[in-house]
Amino acid sequence: MAVDLDTGLLRNFLVCTRLGSISRAAGALGRTQPALSQQLRRLEDLVGDMLLERNSGGVTLTAAGAALVPYAERILALSGEALAGVPRSKLSGRCSVGVLEDFTGTALPSVFADFARMHPDTTLELLSLVSVDTQEALDAGRIQLALCDAAFLRRPLRWSRLMPLLWAAAEGFDTSIDPVPLVVFSEPCSWRGLMQAALSSAGRRWRVAFESGSLTAVQAAVRAGLGVTALLPTSMAGLVSSPIANVLPHLPDIAIGLSRRPESEGNKLVDAVEEMVKQLVWPDK
Repeated sequence: MAVDLDTGLLRNFLVCTRLGSISRAAGALGRTQPALSQQLRRLEDLVGDMLLERNSGGVTLTAAGAALVPYAERILALSGEALAGVPRSKLSGRCSVGVLEDFTGTALPSVFADFARMHPDTTLELLSLVSVDTQEALDAGRIQLALCDAAFLRRPLRWSRLMPLLWAAAEGFDTSIDPVPLVVFSEPCSWRGLMQAALSSAGRRWRVAFESGSLTAVQAAVRAGLGVTALLPTSMAGLVSSPIANVLPHLPDIAIGLSRRPESEGNKLVDAVEEMVKQLVWPDK
């Protein structure tokens, strides 16, 4: 007998992966932690494998969980777009979206491709931009929607959400190394300052071992064991946060926000794309 995956269960699963904690996800979803844990176990029963590894620092994805994430993202994003109730024949025109590179490794590109096939009279553009460039691109009309570190966007935002900043390292990395080698993003980047401040406050010395403006390069350097870095949960593929999170000082949450070009208000295509992005990034909304 065929098994259908409940979108509600997929939504709960994605919120847990985004927030890195069942307790945080329960608060965001307005549920009790035991109830949410039960729903996650139900999804694991349907899939036939463990999806999340529970530990003192929160939750991390298992191999099966990591494999499920892109499918869950696509299902929920397209579900949100379909529920917007916009007939295919009514959508046309161009919409450009600038996103933080951390989200290009999610199902976002695939969801955009699915959307374009469903709406052949539309042209969608997905631009990977560093946060410091997104507001300028928005002001210039190069993009209609911007998704990035909220610190680089002018208020008011369309919506925003706190996401955990996680320590990331290669499997088996020795956190006792003194000073702690850091893999950092090139300036301007607020995350490198947060790492350095957290370590200094905890009495740990640090040094910059690798620097790049590319997420791919930063991830590769960390996988090679050059040092540790701070990443969003969406960028942790092939890296571990536990047990180093139990050794290194806690990092603060980061506000990720979406801003929209005022001239696009009332544009049905931009409305639909915004809803699609929202469902993919924060499925509890």
